[in-house]
Amino acid sequence: MKRITAFVAAIVLLTAGAWAQDGKGIYNKYSDNENVSAVYISSSMFKLMGNKVPNMELGEGSSMNLGSIIKNLNSMYLLDCEDPDLCKEIKADVNKFINKYDFEMLMEIKDKGEVVRVYTAGNEKTVSQFIMTAAEYEAFTFICLDGTMSRADLEKAIAKATQQME
Repeated sequence: MKRITAFVAAIVLLTAGAWAQDGKGIYNKYSDNENVSAVYISSSMFKLMGNKVPNMELGEGSSMNLGSIIKNLNSMYLLDCEDPDLCKEIKADVNKFINKYDFEMLMEIKDKGEVVRVYTAGNEKTVSQFIMTAAEYEAFTFICLDGTMSRADLEKAIAKATQQME
């Protein structure tokens, strides 16, 4: 009986690890934790919002306008955590996801102990996933946008946001 229980426990752990290898899986794994603030936005909500999307705040005095790309999104997952141990766990799952799918790092910002990184996956013309992480010693934020976005529009929005940060 102990062998069966151990076997089932191992399968559950392996399945949980595999499940947490995409934005939705990471969100589902951590969103119910009381130490995590979580936001999910569906494609239906993006269509309702149209181009009337508020700017995404990137930090003090900087924001990114996603209005031109929002209409083609399938989902957005956001996790924000300030529990240092849980942050390490979420960050490890996010890094596994990024490494598994060969995301390209578009940008990295380091300022006073905070590290913000922006990653994309896709081809020369389109981006199928956009990930932004922000890490401090005791905090970690994960944002995943899933859909078909124009690479040119996304890069313009990022360039504009970067100029605001200077």
